[in-house]
This record gives sequence, structure tokens and C-alpha cells, in this order.
Amino acid sequence: SYSVTQTGAQWCDLTHCNLRLPGSSNSSASASCLLSLLAFICEEVVSQCTLCGGLYFFEFVSCSAFLLSLLILIVYCTPVYDMVESTKVKASDFYIALGTGFVFLLASIIFVSTHDRTSAEVAAIVFGFIASFMFLLDFLTMFIEKLRESRLRKPENTTRAEALTEPLNA
Repeated sequence: SYSVTQTGAQWCDLTHCNLRLPGSSNSSASASCLLSLLAFICEEVVSQCTLCGGLYFFEFVSCSAFLLSLLILIVYCTPVYDMVESTKVKASDFYIALGTGFVFLLASIIFVSTHDRTSAEVAAIVFGFIASFMFLLDFLTMFIEKLRESRLRKPENTTRAEALTEPLNA
């Protein structure tokens, strides 16, 4: 992997990021980020609303989801990842994906019940639901990976237990 310096900023080669997203696939993390941005942009195009509470909540959630997912991608793709303990980054990613997925889903449901049926609102809602499911899929992928890791560690514990139960007069 290599980095290119442009106007004083370092940019990472995205193939380097694939190596850094354990449990979380680069494609689902990137898709969540992109879909959050699209939902936010579509929501920003809405010029008027009757019941604006759902729109404002959706705006806050979609913008926050985009920024959080972008932050996680930046951490994975830059030297910052090497400066922070990897278990903390993975735990943050795990809980951010779970929390963002559920809150985005809630915001999309609320927005569905309060929107004025304009095409921009419908597009924002569609992207919101898809982004919610991508965040939850990302969480599920990381959860399954955690289960696999815990099962791989389990045989070590059973061999120790067997050693403790051997007869004394053997």
C-alpha cells in the first residue's frame, strides 16, 4: 500500500483499507456511508413540510450517520488506526453500526409517517431504509465474527478442564 501527498494531505490506497476492516466488510461500511449521504442530500432538497418534526429528526440522524461512518472509515484507512488500540476501534465500530442502524431505522419510520409524499422525501426515505439495513448488516457481520472468534477460543478452555479432572492415582 502507498500514500500520495496532495496539498499537504495524505490519502490512503483503498486496498489498504480492506485489510483493516476485520468483521466489517469494506463494501458494507462504504455503502452505509454513501447511502447515509444520499439520504441526507435528498432530505436537504425538500423545500417545505407540513409536519416538520419527522423531517428534522431524519435530517439529524442521516447527517450523524454519514459523519460517524465516515469517521470510522477514516480511522481504518489512515495511520490513526495504528495509534489507537485495535480492540477499541473494533468495539466502537460494532456499537456505532448497531446504534446507527436502529436510530436510522426509527428516523425512517417516523419520516414515513410524517412526509408530504414529494419525490425528494420518498427518495430520502428509501435511502434511509437501505442505509439502516446496511448498518444493521454490518453489525450482524461483526457479531457473527465475534461468535466465531469466541468458538475458536472455546477448545482451549475444554482442554484445561479435562486436565483438571484426571484421576489422581493414574
